[in-house]
Amino acid sequence: MTRPEPVRFLRTEATMAFPEGRLLALRESRMHVLAADGWTAIGAGRPHGALWLSREEAEDWCEREGWDLHLLDHVPTP
Repeated sequence: MTRPEPVRFLRTEATMAFPEGRLLALRESRMHVLAADGWTAIGAGRPHGALWLSREEAEDWCEREGWDLHLLDHVPTP
């Protein structure tokens, strides 16, 4: 049996302000959004319309949007 990933990534729906959506991370039932100053806790619920991403898809999103890939390894622990 495989162990679940310690962090799961999601992408929000596109908006005018964020045409590629926003990157979210779920760690230990706590949701975070990637913001200008790093990861910001936003609560426990999955936003409506957010899609699950693999780690590779999250890396691709970071590359397209110009974010440092190392941020994916620094999602805070609640």
